[in-house]
Amino acid sequence: MPHAPPLRVLLRQYAAGSALTCEPVDQGLLNRGYRLCTTRGRYFLKHHFDPDTADPAAIARQHRATRRLADLGVPVAPALAGRDGRTVVVVGGHAYALHPWIDGRHRHGGQLTTGQCARLGALLGAVHAGLERVMPPKARTRPATSPHPVESADPDDTFALIDELLGRVRRHRPPDTFDELARHRLLERRALLEQHAGRRPPPGGPVGWVHGDFHPFNLLYRGDAPAAIVDWDRLGVQPRAEEAVRAAAIFFVRPAGTLDLPKIRAYAGAYRRAAGATPSELAAAVHRVWWERLNDFWMLRWHYERHDTRADPQFPAASALAVWWTREYDAVCGAFAG
Repeated sequence: MPHAPPLRVLLRQYAAGSALTCEPVDQGLLNRGYRLCTTRGRYFLKHHFDPDTADPAAIARQHRATRRLADLGVPVAPALAGRDGRTVVVVGGHAYALHPWIDGRHRHGGQLTTGQCARLGALLGAVHAGLERVMPPKARTRPATSPHPVESADPDDTFALIDELLGRVRRHRPPDTFDELARHRLLERRALLEQHAGRRPPPGGPVGWVHGDFHPFNLLYRGDAPAAIVDWDRLGVQPRAEEAVRAAAIFFVRPAGTLDLPKIRAYAGAYRRAAGATPSELAAAVHRVWWERLNDFWMLRWHYERHDTRADPQFPAASALAVWWTREYDAVCGAFAG
């Protein structure tokens, strides 16, 4: 098995019995996960190797947060403690954590009823409200008047990136259908940015603790009910409402690159009530995420700069969404802000 974890050492640390089977599972792009069956039960073993999130102290903070959220009734799968009481085991410089195995499946927004969409929004709102309660006082959110933690994209930088990517597309041999779509979208996006360059969002906006990566592959369902929110590696202080908008843009995007606005309306209304967010806060978040999407080319950078094609299947819908969102800007704002 490639990248096999040191099971004997790990299981001794956890007193979790002897391994019977250990199978890799798809668990995102940045860390490795294993379905582990031992003489004492079934577990999810996570190998944290993304250098941006693999600090043991940061992982332990995530584990404390999820344990406290579980006490509030949020569906999570808290990490198990080892013999020494710690939830992170470091072996050979690599950090590991053991979680209970959660039977469940992922569900996209197209598989959810309107009522289930509202439940999804309420769940994310409960996460944000719960994190505000359980995180240590010294690490609580910044005041609502504090600067936004990330400056919005500078269109001049984006124009330069578009030119660079167009050059990479031209030089790719032999040209293929992906190159053709990439060129079309890059030229289209440049025209849109020229038209809307004056709408760059200003700094500012309320921030709070967020999951950081809330999307369909980080939420497990058992039947019709959410069973566990997983992968808390990006836990941090960010604009809460923007996480709600980004999540919706992933859950509710259709294959043609449009958003299911009736479902978003149900989701967003429930989120606002659970998180205590105002309509104006959601409207400002829509604007910032729209601008972010208009200036973002990470999938093309992976393809042409890193020669990593794992995100290619997402590109047609994601690139079309930026165009549709610009055209239907007012309708999208209305769906989120109510």
